[in-house]
Amino acid sequence: MQKNTNQLLKESLGIHENVINTISQAEEEIKDIFSELDDIMAFNQYKVLDVFQKCRISDMHFAWNTGYGYDDPGRDALEKVYAMLFKTEAALVRPIIVNGTHALTLTLTGILRPGDELIYCTGKPYDTLEEVIGLREEGRGSLKEFGITYKQVDLKEDGTIDLNTLKNTISSKTKMVCVQRATGYGWRKAITIPEMEEWARFVKEINPNIVCMVDNCYGEFLDTKEPTEVGVDVIAGSLIKNPGGGLALTGGYIAGRSDLIENISYRMTSPGIGGECGLTFGQTRTMLQGLFIAPKVVNGAIKGAILCAKVFQNLGYEVCPKPDEKRSDIIEAVKLGSAEAVVAFCEGIQAAAPIDSHVKPVAWDMPGYADPVIMAAGAFVQGSSIELSADAPIRPPYIVYFQGGLTYEHSKFGVIKALQALYEKEIIK
Repeated sequence: MQKNTNQLLKESLGIHENVINTISQAEEEIKDIFSELDDIMAFNQYKVLDVFQKCRISDMHFAWNTGYGYDDPGRDALEKVYAMLFKTEAALVRPIIVNGTHALTLTLTGILRPGDELIYCTGKPYDTLEEVIGLREEGRGSLKEFGITYKQVDLKEDGTIDLNTLKNTISSKTKMVCVQRATGYGWRKAITIPEMEEWARFVKEINPNIVCMVDNCYGEFLDTKEPTEVGVDVIAGSLIKNPGGGLALTGGYIAGRSDLIENISYRMTSPGIGGECGLTFGQTRTMLQGLFIAPKVVNGAIKGAILCAKVFQNLGYEVCPKPDEKRSDIIEAVKLGSAEAVVAFCEGIQAAAPIDSHVKPVAWDMPGYADPVIMAAGAFVQGSSIELSADAPIRPPYIVYFQGGLTYEHSKFGVIKALQALYEKEIIK
């Protein structure tokens, strides 16, 4: 079968033989890691199935209301599934949450009040949150504009949370401490579940009233537990990343303590209405079905990220995380060293896409970002990061971030085409 596949790649898809050999060698070297990931995938698949059955999901939950969306059984069932799956008291899962940044913004603005203090414990947050907090463009309804102060604790050199510095940073005003699980545009490993457990316990020992929040984007189903199972009060994420399984058309989720979710729901709609209103626009079936297949989809994406790491490590590039390191998100960072190499890599990813493969991605000034960003993604759902994609801010040291793939084979093909593009431009010889 491998022989037939390689022949197809070479003869029909025009892949260079040296690219095929490089990929095959790397794949052989990481096969034992893949078997460990399959066990985590199976655990999560059965966990999701168990929750669906306990929530008695029926095809009646695929219907939807109109108008205000009162008494929507599908919406209620969907949110019950998320709450049970993440082992929380409540959840909001809505198509009106437009992305992960929106879910995080609702969480921050729903809980924090003027005079409160927010501390990020994983260094600088993702670029799109800078304006939300008020680190850039201070107006426009930022936390800073509403009198909420911000502090930041950088990670230690080994990439772990600096608990001692955090202890000295927490004050009587501290209302919320946050961890960004995924790397974002940083050069570090993602924060693992055991690290989050230690962090949450440490914070609660200082002050049990401080809210521990985790930005869970890109991290769902990477382990057998989620942050809210190890002491975290509230998490937020996007449905066009891991938990949507590539089927959710849009949306985000927030899961956590019921009092926190209630306050967040009042920010999502309005005080006094909260989560009682809000149409699902017929999306409950795709949201539920996407969640059901998400463990398998995420498994393919993780394997693709590890293959990417191994291939480029073998070629002498710095990669983060390394192929054999514990993972807590689906992102693989490769330090390519030049804007030309970043563009070539992203052109290769775009050429591997099922949608818009003929398009060449270009860097542009995207809303919410400080630098021009190039994004390659020919996805069935626009911007879906669980589908094969790569993106990078065009700034030194020119790191590209690879993620996604609804199947391992497609994620692997992305690595193949990215490598081929670098060969064709003679960046790799």
